Amino acid sequence: MLTLSLERKQLLSGLLLSLVTVFFSSTVAAVGKHVSQEVHVSAIVLVQYGISFLFALPAVLRAGRSGVTTSRPGLHIVRGVSGCACFYLYYIALSKISLVEATLLRSSAPLMVPLVIYLWFSERLRKETWPPLVVGFVGVVLVLKPGFTGLSLWHLLALLSGLGLAVSMVSTRVLAQHEPQNRILFYYFSISLLVSLPFFIWNYQPIPLSAWPGLLYMGVAIYLSFVMYTLAYRYVSAAALAPISYFGVVFSGLLDWLIWDHIPDVLTLFGIAFVVSGGVLVLRHKATPAPA
Repeated sequence: MLTLSLERKQLLSGLLLSLVTVFFSSTVAAVGKHVSQEVHVSAIVLVQYGISFLFALPAVLRAGRSGVTTSRPGLHIVRGVSGCACFYLYYIALSKISLVEATLLRSSAPLMVPLVIYLWFSERLRKETWPPLVVGFVGVVLVLKPGFTGLSLWHLLALLSGLGLAVSMVSTRVLAQHEPQNRILFYYFSISLLVSLPFFIWNYQPIPLSAWPGLLYMGVAIYLSFVMYTLAYRYVSAAALAPISYFGVVFSGLLDWLIWDHIPDVLTLFGIAFVVSGGVLVLRHKATPAPA
């Protein structure tokens, strides 16, 4: 009974951390959509990771050599590159399509997690994993509208950002079982910063003063999000947490309405209801061990 109670507390802690992370990410996306009208996406990504790197650096420096010594450099690289690609593609899509459309396509990541796990580890997921994913997928389809009228290259880029997020989800879960949080964050921000730098140099444009408040908020919020995101994967598996990202569609829909006056139609509201239901169903899914 005690063990079951502990598992339940860990599950709830992981889910709550993930939900708060999704909310922060939605506000970052809204700010990013606004800022992308003033600066190039490469500048947004670079500043975001630069600020996060500065926050993560002190803890690693205090730990000395042990703070950066890792036995899984390849996995850190995979996570850093996939995470950076996710944000870069997502922000590009945000500058061209609505916040809800970009977010829901990025939120297709949970549907890709089982495929990533299968291809990466040759491990099939238990049948309990699928109901939340299926329900959430139905919601995504309803929000997109049957027939996918009006899809474009920007929608494809948003979908590819979901694939990057799925790879990041799985690699984060594995790293969290073997590495301390500060080391994981340090390598992620360092690698992502290095990957984003050439794109910034290639597309260099002066950053106007009016854009800096938004950029600073994005950097701080993203750092806090990744602290909670990484911590959540210590408690719950990637498959169990994945459907929570569907709530990003709900938060983005509200922000789209409040900021850009985009009012969802009835079909979209039904879709959002399915998305929420898919996230709630995950509460019945017990945490499972991560692939080693």
